[in-house]
Amino acid sequence: MARGRSNSNQASAPTINGFMNLYKPLGITSMDALRQVKRITGVRRKVGHAGTMDPLARGVLPVCFGQATRLMEYVVDGTKRYRMVVRLGATTQTYDSEGEVEPVREPGYVTPEMVIEACQPFIGSIDQKPPMFSAVKIDGQRLYKLARAGVEVDREARPVEIFEIELLEFHLPDITLDVKCGRGVYMRSLAHDLGQALGCGGYVTDLERQYCAGFDSSDGITPSQLETTVSQPDGRDAWLDYVHPIDHVLRQYRAIRLGEAADKLISNGQAVSAGRIPSDAGYLEQFRAYGNDGRFIALVRYDRQENTWQPVKVFQMDAPSPFASDSMVSASGNTGYHPRTKTPQ
Repeated sequence: MARGRSNSNQASAPTINGFMNLYKPLGITSMDALRQVKRITGVRRKVGHAGTMDPLARGVLPVCFGQATRLMEYVVDGTKRYRMVVRLGATTQTYDSEGEVEPVREPGYVTPEMVIEACQPFIGSIDQKPPMFSAVKIDGQRLYKLARAGVEVDREARPVEIFEIELLEFHLPDITLDVKCGRGVYMRSLAHDLGQALGCGGYVTDLERQYCAGFDSSDGITPSQLETTVSQPDGRDAWLDYVHPIDHVLRQYRAIRLGEAADKLISNGQAVSAGRIPSDAGYLEQFRAYGNDGRFIALVRYDRQENTWQPVKVFQMDAPSPFASDSMVSASGNTGYHPRTKTPQ
């Protein structure tokens, strides 16, 4: 549970700051899921989700509370992993099972080796065209609204990055893929394009986001589970046990511990002398900064030219963070530096 400083003039409870690993079920939009969280928790202000998912998709949908909303881009930009079932032999206008199925070619000739080979051109930095049924805007209009009106327009391909594609299951006409990727990748477009490459067409029949920026589907909580938790006797605030500290999503960055003077300066948005720093610190590399009491203070950037820590985002947290023990560098130079392996996001 993560609480921050609240306005003493307000009679309401302290502001909740942190991330919830929400598991979005099938059949609802990301906004529908967020509305359910707001209703169940009673928190209406400064709540958002990081990363829109189709109604057909289920899985990890991080929800941000309070000051965590200021770190939303670090979640959206984080690594994601999907488990996707693609049905070969046909295509649909929506690139998933919600559209009308149009047969293309019987996929009996396709082999696992062919699938693996066909996936290779999609791995790495590629240009991907978004599907017509998507929320992308062209000339101020959502593509899905144009598609529903029977209008198809040219879509500009966008740069995205796919790190890995693994064939998990092969049971024609269905294949199951594990996809690890960065921001903005449309799984439906990947399924469609893969079907085109195989010469038989393809569309998504099942999609689960299993990982997103440090959150795993195995630890997620559904809206119905959340509601059950809150409805228990004395369970009104039990949902807070599912709120992770805001620095949970920054664990891929190394950490520093600030002395009292440096703590005050950084908290006021001022730079401080770096003191002893890791010899391999990159130019403008970002670090997590903690006070001596373990509070997460800020995300800071190392300015090698000035040899200072420059505040990037400053936070007002009251409770110590469980991740403060990662701190290995002192801004005052009182402690030495010990190498540590970065945690993948």
